[in-house]
Amino acid sequence: MKIKDFLSLDAVTSDLKARNKEELIEELVSLLVSSGSIEKKYKSKVVEVIMAREALGSTAIGQGIAIPHGKSDSVSQLVAGLGVSKKGVSFDSLDGEPAYIFFILIAPQDSAGPHLKALARVSRLLKDKYFRDSLKSVKDHKGIIELVSQEDDRNT
Repeated sequence: MKIKDFLSLDAVTSDLKARNKEELIEELVSLLVSSGSIEKKYKSKVVEVIMAREALGSTAIGQGIAIPHGKSDSVSQLVAGLGVSKKGVSFDSLDGEPAYIFFILIAPQDSAGPHLKALARVSRLLKDKYFRDSLKSVKDHKGIIELVSQEDDRNT
């Protein structure tokens, strides 16, 4: 499985503006809506699903990374967005540090396999410190997509 298989290229930004967890989830879901990955009428429902998952335990895994995710009948296939925050956002990370790189994943209610494979794929990709540092320093949307594509091709 490649990240390009589920990442919506129009739901990628190098300049997240959110200052806290809820704003960030809202901003990432808005990217998925504006990219056409999620219908606008389902936006608040998807935000609720992600926030409910966060209430169970933070999806910030340390090293400046968070992978908010959830399942919703608002999507028919796995969709993802990616954003980088220049300032960082407190996300209740395991290491207590702010998160800078955010990968949001929304899967259909009944899709355990693809959802778990995508989480594993994203986690594996983000373990690479050079890749994380490169993502954080990219200036624009296009640069992020190029970087993810290169890593995707190298790590499959």
